[in-house]
Amino acid sequence: MARRILIVTAVDAEADAIGKPKGTFVVSGGIGRTNAAAATMAALLSDGPFHWIVNIGVAGALPESGLNIGDVVIGSESVYMEEGLQSPDGFQDIGDMGFTLGQFEGNRVPADAWMIEQLSSMGTVGTIATVATCSGTDEHASSVVQRTGAIAEAMEGAAVLHVATQMNTPAIEVRVISNTTGNRDSQSWDLPLAFEKLEHVTTQVLQLLWKTAE
Repeated sequence: MARRILIVTAVDAEADAIGKPKGTFVVSGGIGRTNAAAATMAALLSDGPFHWIVNIGVAGALPESGLNIGDVVIGSESVYMEEGLQSPDGFQDIGDMGFTLGQFEGNRVPADAWMIEQLSSMGTVGTIATVATCSGTDEHASSVVQRTGAIAEAMEGAAVLHVATQMNTPAIEVRVISNTTGNRDSQSWDLPLAFEKLEHVTTQVLQLLWKTAE
């Protein structure tokens, strides 16, 4: 059977930048974790099976990450930011509370190790936070870093990888930095550059996965 890749984006602008590469099925699932999970599961059930899943799109660089607009981040893990308990002693994630979200520890959904290895040369490998509320203040951006250890934030990755673990399909999150985070008035943005780079990044991802899987 020919290998196929499911590519999940959040918005049409990301999907349009990627196009429809041969051997892929591209889904623009909508913004946020609920849309991402629903779209990923629907694609797997109606159009699968797929050998790999790639959640790809733009993201914001978090403080002290060293990332610049246009840089590529290969997610080693995607971490749910909000799931847990805010106690007088600080935040407790699902694992700290004694529960589980799935077949992974706490709020951290690991990317497929083989995919990380194949794609690591493309950019910076690191943790990507999956947030419900994007960072528009310095305080919130710092809290995302402190809670997750992430270098970038987006809104879908952990949900896509979560579904992938349930369906035993290798998956990874790949992001192009489109903006800085922190106080909204002082943020820097270049969406056109990020969208332009998405096409090139997707081509690289596909070439590396196809080549190393031969």
